[in-house]
Amino acid sequence: MHAFNLQAQPWFLAERLADFAVRALIDEADLSPKPALVDRRGNGAHSDLHLGLMHASALSLWPMFKAMAEAAIASPIAVDAGYQADRTAWIDNGCAAERRQAGSAQYPGLPRPAALPPSSNVIDLSLREALGRIGREGEQTMLQTTGGVNTHRGAIWALGLLVAGAALDPRRVGANAITRRAACLALLEDRYAPDSASHGRQVAQRYGARGAREEAQSGFPAVTRLGLPQLRRSRLAGHGEQHARLDALLAMMTTLADTCVLYRAGMAGLQAMQRGACAVLAAGGSASLAGRRRLHELDRQLLAMNASPGGAADLLAACLLIDRLEQEAL
Repeated sequence: MHAFNLQAQPWFLAERLADFAVRALIDEADLSPKPALVDRRGNGAHSDLHLGLMHASALSLWPMFKAMAEAAIASPIAVDAGYQADRTAWIDNGCAAERRQAGSAQYPGLPRPAALPPSSNVIDLSLREALGRIGREGEQTMLQTTGGVNTHRGAIWALGLLVAGAALDPRRVGANAITRRAACLALLEDRYAPDSASHGRQVAQRYGARGAREEAQSGFPAVTRLGLPQLRRSRLAGHGEQHARLDALLAMMTTLADTCVLYRAGMAGLQAMQRGACAVLAAGGSASLAGRRRLHELDRQLLAMNASPGGAADLLAACLLIDRLEQEAL
């Protein structure tokens, strides 16, 4: 695993992180054939989206990701080349107080972190609120670019947190370290966030499902426990990069309570997505003939139900971002 060059100027680090985030969004959009999602074949289950629009939207978010990275770099808790030990306690200990506040019952699969000393500087609300403001500005730019179509709202949340998490400590850019910092930020309440319920939030409340907010607050377990491990297994098996990425997407779809699917097709759609993804992987994954047949069946089924796994697509972009951070140096 490579770490960022600590001698690089902060503006270069911020630009590099923005490059990585936009690249992840474009790679996710280009990946084909994704079940019922926009890809090189067509619009999937979406009547208002196409691949060119996804590309334009991703590119429009580059300044936002750069600004988020710059905000994290400028934060008083960011770690610089001087290894400021007095400012790293909350990073190294996984923001234990906030994770414990979320409750082990709410996230039964999440290990309980060790306690921090009461005096530890474990949170930085000003950074969280700066990221929220930058994200809302980026969303408006996205909507202006797409003519009002929501292409990447969920990705702004997920990738924005991960970009900030990487910028806070460029010495440690492994999956666990980045997602832990992102979770710490996600657990903080943004006092300036508008009090409006998104489709995902409404569906999460209706079905009792974990939405994008809870996924981030628990450290992106769909990415770290399913997506990234499957990506690496498929690569080691020699399945090729595109098949490995498809398998990573499918692995996350097997258990994810995708609020985009729930909103469009209810619990029946979610069950079809999860069972279909399991069937593809059980048949050998997207690189096998049997797996491809199962994948095409899943695609047809979700299209018939108008069920698009947009939440899984956002997490695939997050998976690809973390993978690139782990593999590439500045």
